[in-house]
This record gives sequence, C-alpha cells and structure tokens, in this order.
Amino acid sequence: MTFVISGAAPERKACSHCALQNRCEFFAFMALILQIRAHFRISCSQFPKLMRPAQRILLLALALSPCASAGELHIAAASDLKFAMEEIVNNFKNQAPDEQISISYGSSGMFLAQIQQGAPYDLFFSADIDYPRALAAKGLAGSEVRPYARGRIVLWSPGPGGAKMRFERLGDAQIARIAIANPKHAPYGKRAEEALRAAGVWANIEPKLIFGENIAQAAQFVQTGNAQVGIVALSLALNPSLAAKGSYWLIPETLHQPLEQGYVVTARAARNPLAKRFADYIGSPPARAVMTRYGFALPGERLAP
Repeated sequence: MTFVISGAAPERKACSHCALQNRCEFFAFMALILQIRAHFRISCSQFPKLMRPAQRILLLALALSPCASAGELHIAAASDLKFAMEEIVNNFKNQAPDEQISISYGSSGMFLAQIQQGAPYDLFFSADIDYPRALAAKGLAGSEVRPYARGRIVLWSPGPGGAKMRFERLGDAQIARIAIANPKHAPYGKRAEEALRAAGVWANIEPKLIFGENIAQAAQFVQTGNAQVGIVALSLALNPSLAAKGSYWLIPETLHQPLEQGYVVTARAARNPLAKRFADYIGSPPARAVMTRYGFALPGERLAP
C-alpha cells in the first residue's frame, strides 16, 4: 500500500496482469476461430469475408487494451482523513492483502479540479459533499454520492493551554501567527473563516493569518512553531502525534456551516469491483468505529455540542 501525502495525481498505468490476461484471451479466441475454419473447411480466401466487423474490433481490443485497474485502487482523500483513512485501509487490507491501494491527501477543491481534468483517481473522499455532487452533475461519477461523516474544527495550540484558548485571545501580542487552511479551496479553511467572522474577530486577526495548502499543512505550521495557534480538524487533533504535544478548544458548530463530507466512485472506476467493495466497506461497523474514534459524527448521528 502506498500513501501519497501531496495532492499530486497518481500516474496512469496499465495493469500487467490484466494486459497478460487480455493477450491470453486473444490467442484463445484465435485458436477457436482456426478450429471453426478447419471443421467447416473454410478456405483462407473465404475466411476474412466471414469475419464480422464486431469480431475484428473485439480481437483488436483484446490484443491492445490495457485493462482498467482491477485489483488496484487510487484514492483521493481530504487531509482531515489522513489518520482515519490509513487505519481503515489497513483494516480492509487484512481481508484483502493482495489488493493494491494508494492514497493521495490534499485539499478537496484541488482534487475536484484534478479529477475534472482527468486525474486517474478511483474514489474521491471530500471534506465538502458538494464537490462529489459537482462531479456527478458533470457525468464524472460512477456511483451515487454518499455522505460518510460530519467534521468539526478546533482551536489547537502546543501545550496544555490550548483547552483554555478562545477567539478573543487571538488578538494578544504573544500570538504572532495563526494557521488555517486556505479558504479558497479547502472546506476546513472556509469553515474557519466563517467562524472567525461570526465571532467578530476576523478583521482584527486577519494580518496574522498564514494559510496551509490543506488542513494537514495548517496543523503542521503550528507543530513546527511557524504559528502559535491554528484552526484544524478535530480528527487531526485527536491523533496521538498531536494529542501528545498540544490541546484544543472545540469551536461551536453554530459559528459556521456544517462540514458535511461525502465520497463517490469516479466514472473511470465505475466497473472496478475493488472500488465498489471499498466504497461499501466505508459503511461497515469497523470503518464507522474508526471514524467515530477520530471525532467524526456519522450520518444519522448527532454531533457533540
């Protein structure tokens, strides 16, 4: 299994096993044709005339086509899913150890643009369900759009003081930099801006803001000391690597629009059985348990206040 942290699209490549299978089918089909010719004593000059155009096309397709990536799965996932998704994929692969699954993490808006431009992703997990819906509206979805969770944002800072941090303190002189995800294409950044504006502090603290390409990078800015505090995903703050170094205040959801998140099988993977199996697995009890542990509210469940 391969994890790709950046939003770079995976290279499109043919499955060598399937390509070999295509060629075996081609030769088997040719052998059958030769047996029919011999049985009915069809001459070489008569034989081409009896080949229907559709059969010729089939032979060419079997010989040359590199099959769609059956047994391989390329996932584009919002950065807030990094720790939860890795655990879910590992659990899934315990049942299917031979399957090849790669994951790219980044901002949902960037992935939307990449998939629209032909990036070879099979599944798209977005921090904003409207992005998969946009793919479906353009005929780029291979399944229905499904919700998988609702996320939360927190004010996170190193040390134990983060639990007492509030928006009013962001104007303090000792806080020089505040990290959020870029609101232009990251749903968590949009919700951070909405909350700061609703709290009436945006204009005062805007000069202090630094923008991460995605929510994971915003958290990294605080971890590395490039910012004193950040608005990050609860799912990241609950990971042991962050939980051991800092603390957080849960931002009231009344200050921003809900972070309803959703996923979809892309059009290129509509016939990929592995994509369907993994999409179905997301709704299974083991996968739901992982999501709950990382602070996500599941479809049909109430969020914590």
